[in-house]
Amino acid sequence: MTTALPDRDGPDAVDTLDRREGPYGEVVLRRRGEHFEIIANGCFLMDTADGRSERLLVQAALDSLGTAVAEPRVLIGGLGVGFSLAYAAAEPRWGRIAVVEREGAVIDWHRDGPLAAFSAGALADPRVRVLHTDLLEYLAVDGERYDALCLDIDNGPDWTVTDSNSGLYGSLGLARLRARLRPGGVLAVWSAQPSAAFEEALRTAGFSDVRTYEVPVARGVPDVVHLARHPA
Repeated sequence: MTTALPDRDGPDAVDTLDRREGPYGEVVLRRRGEHFEIIANGCFLMDTADGRSERLLVQAALDSLGTAVAEPRVLIGGLGVGFSLAYAAAEPRWGRIAVVEREGAVIDWHRDGPLAAFSAGALADPRVRVLHTDLLEYLAVDGERYDALCLDIDNGPDWTVTDSNSGLYGSLGLARLRARLRPGGVLAVWSAQPSAAFEEALRTAGFSDVRTYEVPVARGVPDVVHLARHPA
């Protein structure tokens, strides 16, 4: 881990805490004032300023499952700054929680780095498994099926920092996601902007009950969570 740069004055001062070069390019952890942010290949991905939409990602999936499934299993795609995982781990109704994260640096920042405060000890929860792998590679093989898939990958379906991530939101990726859901299971997808095209892609891929929830942000278009169901 690189040595942190000296603090600078001002609420918007930016300090680089760690910089890693990995198989998918460069990933950087920065502190801006009181918040932390993750930068991938020079593009902003996420920060710790507001986790409402990440929490909605998990809550909307659980609400959609209702009480019909005892101890449902959830897969979270992307550890990020930890909001989704922490929120899931705080809910005793989840039976098993798997989180897929391809960047080893991000996992390290949660295990013994500044982001540990935001995942709130969830990595030590006995229900939680951290899978250090690429989600597309994980989905490509036959494996465990889940009651809910909660994806916070890149910036969503319409704008991906990493080109390969776009495959997750295409026909093949959606087919693989559907295959990993139990009948009646729920897919929840975070996005930095609404996407009517993605809603239609979900229907074309065989999902039902397609809905979109919006979360207003301080500037620009709202964050959204796209929700869809594997027909029972």
